[in-house]
Amino acid sequence: MTEFDDIDAIAAEFALGTLHDAERRDVQARRLVDPALDKAIGAWEARLSPLAEAIAPLDAPEGFFARIEHTLFEIDGGRSNVIDLQRRLRHWRFAAIASGALAACLAIGFAIWPLARPPAGNFVAVLQKDASSPAFLISVNMDTRVLTVRPVAAPAEPGHSYELWLVNARLGAPRSLGVIDERAVSVRPASTYDRATVEDATYAVSLEPAGGSPTGAPTGPVLFTGKLIQTTL
Repeated sequence: MTEFDDIDAIAAEFALGTLHDAERRDVQARRLVDPALDKAIGAWEARLSPLAEAIAPLDAPEGFFARIEHTLFEIDGGRSNVIDLQRRLRHWRFAAIASGALAACLAIGFAIWPLARPPAGNFVAVLQKDASSPAFLISVNMDTRVLTVRPVAAPAEPGHSYELWLVNARLGAPRSLGVIDERAVSVRPASTYDRATVEDATYAVSLEPAGGSPTGAPTGPVLFTGKLIQTTL
């Protein structure tokens, strides 16, 4: 539990069910003595619980699990597919958290929308090249307009930096929100912009020379983009 000891990420994995059995037991024991973790898990479970109520259970087709088992343990060139899966598990895992959380939020929103409109609150965006390549997860507190940027699976680019941009037609040119790290969580203020500008913007990440754009405008390719959706229920 030390390599990814981020309370919100751990709580999200626990609520989404992506932890291994041993890790899940560790988290279950830890939440008994860690009020912050227990509160975070409770918050994620509250966000996700309408999804379970809104979607009816579905039985797996006959022979489905047998086919999965056969595929997992099939030998290809003398090497089990399980070995390849284990090797790539850590990379997939964070992508699953981001994509799963976003999909759950969307599904919950559609399920409960006829009942009540969610109040104003936090927003989230997954910045990605396509649906299978999430790179950064952005969460925004609309009261303070502070952005938290979490790396998901952005590849390292030696000699270059990723730079985050706020793009909104009412501002004209894209506005830089600073260089971001593909390895560490970072916080970026956007309090100089009004709420409507922040909420309606597209967020983009370009690849720039080391240290960021030398001109104040994007100079390299725009690799990842995304828009905010509301997550507070």
